[in-house]
Amino acid sequence: MSDIELEEEIVTEDDFAPTPVGVEELLLRVRDLIDTARSMPMSASVLVNREELLELLDDALDGLPEELRHARWLLKEREEFLTEAHRDADEIRERAAATAARMVEEREIVRQSEATAQHIVTEAESNARQIQHEAEDYIDQKLASFEVILDRTLQTIQKGRDRLSVQLEPEETTPAEENSESGFFDQDI
Repeated sequence: MSDIELEEEIVTEDDFAPTPVGVEELLLRVRDLIDTARSMPMSASVLVNREELLELLDDALDGLPEELRHARWLLKEREEFLTEAHRDADEIRERAAATAARMVEEREIVRQSEATAQHIVTEAESNARQIQHEAEDYIDQKLASFEVILDRTLQTIQKGRDRLSVQLEPEETTPAEENSESGFFDQDI
Protein backbone atom coordinates (compact mmCIF):
# COMPACT_ATOMS: atom_id res chain seq x y z
CA MET A 1 0.00 0.00 0.00
CA SER A 2 1.02 3.55 -0.08
CA ASP A 3 2.74 5.64 2.46
CA ILE A 4 -0.04 8.24 2.35
CA GLU A 5 -2.77 7.79 4.82
CA LEU A 6 -6.11 9.29 4.02
CA GLU A 7 -7.93 10.99 6.78
CA GLU A 8 -11.52 10.22 7.08
CA GLU A 9 -13.69 13.19 6.34
CA ILE A 10 -17.30 13.58 7.09
CA VAL A 11 -19.02 15.07 4.10
CA THR A 12 -22.28 16.91 4.60
CA GLU A 13 -24.86 18.24 2.20
CA ASP A 14 -23.61 21.80 2.75
CA ASP A 15 -20.25 20.87 1.29
CA PHE A 16 -21.89 20.40 -2.11
CA ALA A 17 -23.90 23.63 -2.02
CA PRO A 18 -22.33 26.30 -4.15
CA THR A 19 -20.74 29.12 -2.23
CA PRO A 20 -22.30 32.44 -2.99
CA VAL A 21 -20.29 34.08 -5.69
CA GLY A 22 -20.46 37.72 -6.62
CA VAL A 23 -21.28 38.94 -10.10
CA GLU A 24 -17.80 40.31 -10.49
CA GLU A 25 -16.25 36.92 -9.74
CA LEU A 26 -18.59 35.21 -12.22
CA LEU A 27 -17.68 37.70 -14.93
CA LEU A 28 -14.00 37.14 -14.18
CA ARG A 29 -14.56 33.39 -14.62
CA VAL A 30 -16.22 34.06 -18.02
CA ARG A 31 -13.23 36.16 -19.01
CA ASP A 32 -10.82 33.42 -17.91
CA LEU A 33 -12.87 30.83 -19.78
CA ILE A 34 -12.67 32.87 -22.98
CA ASP A 35 -9.03 33.74 -22.40
CA THR A 36 -7.97 30.14 -21.87
CA ALA A 37 -10.19 28.72 -24.63
CA ARG A 38 -8.59 27.08 -27.62
CA SER A 39 -8.39 29.28 -30.66
CA MET A 40 -9.64 28.19 -34.04
CA PRO A 41 -6.94 27.71 -36.59
CA MET A 42 -6.45 30.70 -38.83
CA SER A 43 -9.06 32.75 -36.99
CA ALA A 44 -9.43 35.08 -34.04
CA SER A 45 -12.37 33.02 -32.84
CA VAL A 46 -12.13 30.59 -29.94
CA LEU A 47 -13.91 27.41 -29.01
CA VAL A 48 -15.85 27.81 -25.79
CA ASN A 49 -18.06 25.37 -23.96
CA ARG A 50 -21.44 26.89 -24.58
CA GLU A 51 -23.16 25.33 -21.56
CA GLU A 52 -20.45 26.37 -19.15
CA LEU A 53 -20.39 29.94 -20.47
CA LEU A 54 -24.20 30.26 -20.44
CA GLU A 55 -24.34 28.85 -16.90
CA LEU A 56 -21.81 31.41 -15.70
CA LEU A 57 -23.68 34.24 -17.43
CA ASP A 58 -27.02 33.05 -15.98
CA ASP A 59 -25.53 32.95 -12.50
CA ALA A 60 -24.16 36.46 -13.06
CA LEU A 61 -27.54 37.69 -14.26
CA ASP A 62 -29.26 36.06 -11.30
CA GLY A 63 -26.85 37.71 -8.88
CA LEU A 64 -26.98 41.03 -10.66
CA PRO A 65 -30.35 42.21 -9.29
CA GLU A 66 -29.22 41.53 -5.70
CA GLU A 67 -26.01 43.44 -6.23
CA LEU A 68 -27.86 46.22 -8.02
CA ARG A 69 -30.29 46.46 -5.10
CA HIS A 70 -27.35 46.52 -2.73
CA ALA A 71 -25.58 49.17 -4.85
CA ARG A 72 -28.77 51.23 -5.08
CA TRP A 73 -29.23 50.94 -1.34
CA LEU A 74 -25.61 52.08 -0.85
CA LEU A 75 -26.17 54.98 -3.23
CA LYS A 76 -29.38 55.92 -1.42
CA GLU A 77 -27.59 55.72 1.93
CA ARG A 78 -24.76 57.80 0.48
CA GLU A 79 -27.23 60.41 -0.82
CA GLU A 80 -29.03 60.53 2.53
CA PHE A 81 -25.70 60.84 4.31
CA LEU A 82 -24.58 63.63 1.96
CA THR A 83 -27.92 65.41 2.32
CA GLU A 84 -27.67 65.21 6.10
CA ALA A 85 -24.03 66.31 5.97
CA HIS A 86 -24.98 69.28 3.79
CA ARG A 87 -27.84 70.14 6.14
CA ASP A 88 -25.49 69.92 9.13
CA ALA A 89 -22.90 72.02 7.29
CA ASP A 90 -25.56 74.62 6.46
CA GLU A 91 -26.68 74.73 10.09
CA ILE A 92 -23.07 75.10 11.24
CA ARG A 93 -22.51 77.87 8.68
CA GLU A 94 -25.70 79.64 9.79
CA ARG A 95 -24.70 79.40 13.45
CA ALA A 96 -21.18 80.60 12.62
CA ALA A 97 -22.58 83.50 10.59
CA ALA A 98 -24.96 84.40 13.42
CA THR A 99 -22.14 84.18 15.94
CA ALA A 100 -19.86 86.24 13.72
CA ALA A 101 -22.61 88.82 13.20
CA ARG A 102 -23.24 88.96 16.95
CA MET A 103 -19.52 89.32 17.61
CA VAL A 104 -19.24 92.07 14.98
CA GLU A 105 -22.27 93.76 16.50
CA GLU A 106 -20.81 93.44 19.99
CA ARG A 107 -17.47 94.77 18.75
CA GLU A 108 -19.29 97.62 17.02
CA ILE A 109 -21.17 98.37 20.25
CA VAL A 110 -17.90 98.20 22.19
CA ARG A 111 -16.19 100.43 19.62
CA GLN A 112 -19.06 102.94 19.76
CA SER A 113 -19.05 102.78 23.56
CA GLU A 114 -15.32 103.38 23.66
CA ALA A 115 -15.66 106.27 21.21
CA THR A 116 -18.51 107.74 23.25
CA ALA A 117 -16.54 107.26 26.48
CA GLN A 118 -13.47 108.92 24.95
CA HIS A 119 -15.63 111.81 23.74
CA ILE A 120 -17.17 112.20 27.20
CA VAL A 121 -13.74 112.08 28.88
CA THR A 122 -12.32 114.64 26.42
CA GLU A 123 -15.33 116.89 26.90
CA ALA A 124 -15.12 116.52 30.70
CA GLU A 125 -11.40 117.35 30.67
CA SER A 126 -12.11 120.39 28.47
CA ASN A 127 -14.90 121.50 30.81
CA ALA A 128 -12.67 120.95 33.84
CA ARG A 129 -9.91 123.08 32.27
CA GLN A 130 -12.43 125.79 31.40
CA ILE A 131 -13.89 125.76 34.93
CA GLN A 132 -10.38 125.84 36.41
CA HIS A 133 -9.43 128.84 34.22
CA GLU A 134 -12.69 130.58 35.10
CA ALA A 135 -12.10 129.90 38.80
CA GLU A 136 -8.53 131.21 38.55
CA ASP A 137 -9.77 134.34 36.72
CA TYR A 138 -12.49 134.86 39.34
CA ILE A 139 -10.00 134.46 42.19
CA ASP A 140 -7.56 136.80 40.42
CA GLN A 141 -10.33 139.41 40.00
CA LYS A 142 -11.34 139.10 43.66
CA LEU A 143 -7.71 139.34 44.81
CA ALA A 144 -7.17 142.38 42.56
CA SER A 145 -10.33 143.96 43.98
CA PHE A 146 -9.18 143.11 47.50
CA GLU A 147 -5.76 144.55 46.72
CA VAL A 148 -7.37 147.81 45.55
CA ILE A 149 -9.47 147.92 48.71
CA LEU A 150 -6.42 147.18 50.86
CA ASP A 151 -4.40 149.80 48.99
CA ARG A 152 -7.13 152.41 49.57
CA THR A 153 -7.39 151.32 53.17
CA LEU A 154 -3.61 151.65 53.57
CA GLN A 155 -3.72 155.06 51.94
CA THR A 156 -6.54 156.10 54.25
CA ILE A 157 -4.60 154.78 57.24
CA GLN A 158 -1.47 156.58 56.07
CA LYS A 159 -3.40 159.83 55.60
CA GLY A 160 -4.93 159.43 59.04
CA ARG A 161 -1.51 158.81 60.58
CA ASP A 162 -0.08 161.73 58.70
CA ARG A 163 -2.82 163.99 60.07
CA LEU A 164 -2.24 162.67 63.53
CA SER A 165 1.45 163.25 63.32
CA VAL A 166 0.91 166.85 62.23
CA GLN A 167 -1.35 167.54 65.19
CA LEU A 168 0.89 165.85 67.69
CA GLU A 169 3.85 168.09 67.02
CA PRO A 170 4.72 170.21 70.06
CA GLU A 171 3.24 173.61 70.14
CA GLU A 172 4.31 176.10 72.65
CA THR A 173 4.57 174.67 76.06
CA THR A 174 2.31 176.00 78.76
CA PRO A 175 3.41 176.44 82.31
CA ALA A 176 1.43 173.43 83.36
CA GLU A 177 3.28 171.43 80.77
CA GLU A 178 6.57 172.79 81.99
CA ASN A 179 5.79 171.67 85.49
CA SER A 180 4.71 168.33 84.24
CA GLU A 181 7.94 167.98 82.36
CA SER A 182 10.04 168.76 85.36
CA GLY A 183 8.46 166.00 87.27
CA PHE A 184 6.54 168.33 89.51
CA PHE A 185 2.85 168.02 89.37
CA ASP A 186 0.13 170.32 90.67
CA GLN A 187 -1.44 167.58 92.48
CA ASP A 188 1.59 167.15 94.61
CA ILE A 189 1.16 170.58 96.20
